[in-house]
Formats: sequence, structure tokens, C-alpha cells
Amino acid sequence: MTRVTETYRIDWEGIALSVRWTPQWLGIDLDGHQVAHLELVSDERVPLPMTETGYRSHFTSREAVETEGGPVAYARKWLDVESLSDAWKAREAAARQLNLF
Repeated sequence: MTRVTETYRIDWEGIALSVRWTPQWLGIDLDGHQVAHLELVSDERVPLPMTETGYRSHFTSREAVETEGGPVAYARKWLDVESLSDAWKAREAAARQLNLF
């Protein structure tokens, strides 16, 4: 089996990043679902709401991503939801504060 990985470039809240999507990561179904792999990688490894390193690997079902409208829509929704966390809000507030001086 040859794995096919698709790469998309997006901008989220001023952060440039790549969304890498491998819809058939294992090439087999587990419990009736195709195991897929989604990676988010910010340029220069700028932190993202779900990772301080700017890189996040996520195994999920192909169907879960397709239900959200595909890998880009899934990634954007994930980023939006995670950005509501207190930790991300505090980080963003601290970054804005530093920009004032």
C-alpha cells in the first residue's frame, strides 16, 4: 500500500501553517472506520492552541474529518475550539501586552 499525503497551506489568526492529511494511514479498517492521520505544523514552529511546539499529530477516523468538511475545515474548527481555552487566552493576552512596549 502506498500512503498518499495531501498538504494544504492555511492562515489561522495570522499564523501560517500546513495541514497534512493522510486519509488511509493504515490501509485497513478498524471497527468499520478507516484510520487516518492529520498533522498541523506551524511555520517556524510557532505555538498553536493545542501545542506549544507548533506541531501536532492526530490519529482519527477518515469519516470524522470528512463529516467536518475535509481536513482544512476540520483543522480550522479544532484550532477555533482549542483557542477558547484559558491557557491560550492567557498566552495571547501576554503576547499583546508585550507588543505595547
